[in-house]
Amino acid sequence: RATMKSLRFISAEAFVSNAEFARKSLGCVAHNLFPLLFKASYLLEQGEVIHDLVENWPLVDFNVGKLLGTTVDYQEDLSHRTCSVCLESCLTGLRDYVLNHPSPYVKRLKVVDLTGIRDVEVQFCECKKTMGRWSRTQMLSKLCLELLVYLQQTQCNLGTFEINIDVLIDLFVTERNYELVVQALLKKCYCPLKICCVAFRSDNLALQKFFYIIKLIDPSLLRKLEIVHNVRLEMEHLEILFNSIHFPLLMSLTLPARTFNVRRFTATDERMLTNIGEKMGEMTQLTELSMSFSILTGRIQKLLSPLKTPLKMLDVSNCSLNHADMAYLANSFHANHLEALDLSGHNIPDLYPSVFFKLLSHSSSVLRSLTLEDCNIQDTHVNMLILGLSPCQKLQEFKFLGNPLSSQALKHLFTFLCELPMLKNVEFPVPRDCYPIGITYPIDDASLCRFDHQKYESVAEELNLILLQANREDVKASTPLFGSYDAAVQETNNELGAYLIKSFKETLEKFTTSLNKIS
Repeated sequence: RATMKSLRFISAEAFVSNAEFARKSLGCVAHNLFPLLFKASYLLEQGEVIHDLVENWPLVDFNVGKLLGTTVDYQEDLSHRTCSVCLESCLTGLRDYVLNHPSPYVKRLKVVDLTGIRDVEVQFCECKKTMGRWSRTQMLSKLCLELLVYLQQTQCNLGTFEINIDVLIDLFVTERNYELVVQALLKKCYCPLKICCVAFRSDNLALQKFFYIIKLIDPSLLRKLEIVHNVRLEMEHLEILFNSIHFPLLMSLTLPARTFNVRRFTATDERMLTNIGEKMGEMTQLTELSMSFSILTGRIQKLLSPLKTPLKMLDVSNCSLNHADMAYLANSFHANHLEALDLSGHNIPDLYPSVFFKLLSHSSSVLRSLTLEDCNIQDTHVNMLILGLSPCQKLQEFKFLGNPLSSQALKHLFTFLCELPMLKNVEFPVPRDCYPIGITYPIDDASLCRFDHQKYESVAEELNLILLQANREDVKASTPLFGSYDAAVQETNNELGAYLIKSFKETLEKFTTSLNKIS
């Protein structure tokens, strides 16, 4: 459906569509029209015009998320378009704002906010090239260093060195761009463009390097911290991190898989867990916590009870929770505030059905996202699941891949899902009857694709027809066999693959060495 444009926006599009004319005429444009022209230029991918708009930006702030978001003149949100042409033009325009403006004394720009850009799977830009979070980190760091070199080598107006522009960004650092980002952060105080990291993601990074860079980014500004793939952070390292660094504004914390493992706990480990819980309790803004694939059996209360503010997002997928853990969650003050919950990898129907439904009942008034992948939900449990989900009228996303459900049970469930008014996204499993007889759950990766694809397509068509007949074309239903799209992993998958091959090679070499010693 086409989005309505105001006459002002149509005029702005016409103005910027002729790039040469627009660039020559910017000096005659009223300052309050710059935001309108920016969004129009972004929509039409007029990179040169975008560059010049930013280079001559007359306002105090430049917030990309707000500029591209829903506006009175054009309601379509463009903040999910990570078009390489447009974003590169924004950043080079920002560099040239510092260098080329006639007089530094008329420069008003103080804050640039790049945090509102959202990386999504499907892009609609004409150039078909995107600039993801990793690339944005890379380019901003590179531009800051180039700017410093240029300022040192050129006779610039002294006022240029007095320009201070805070650039708010979500940094994404891996081994490949680590040195560049570190250099930019070390020289931040000398650069007119001040990198201000409000969210930090670290993948494929040695632990020593992670500890070094986390201190450089100014943790007092950090709102979101993601330590994800191939950062070998264990509980003792987490305790050191929290004891040595204060995160007063941290709202969201994602820890790497297997950070905790209570199966080999000692008295020292118990003390560490208590200390970590207390340190997280001091983070008064913390509302999102992800600890997937840790083993937390019987310890979830010790970790979460010190928190003074309720969690809005909790990911404890594949954490081997027992009945006591689930009972704590259901009765804790967190339950009434959970907007996103991931309990994947737990045998919910067999281990703790009653406390799970109690948890669901307590969170139903606010719950927006529920993930129950590989939870052994079978046909006999569907009616009970429907009963539990019925109060969740604000649910927008429901993911239940990997459960042994038949096509008939899925149709029954989909008929109910049509009744959830705010539902937008459903991820459902390949029906059990599409797999060969005797398949066991959870299905291993080797068998995951060995199903009757023609039969699956037929069932998927029927499920979409159920949505269509209920006038729920707004609901997207899919079966991403290998998990949901992750923009960060997609952008760095070559590096991730190389890292895994290197790790596998090192493991083989150690194994061979051990065999040689034995022989």
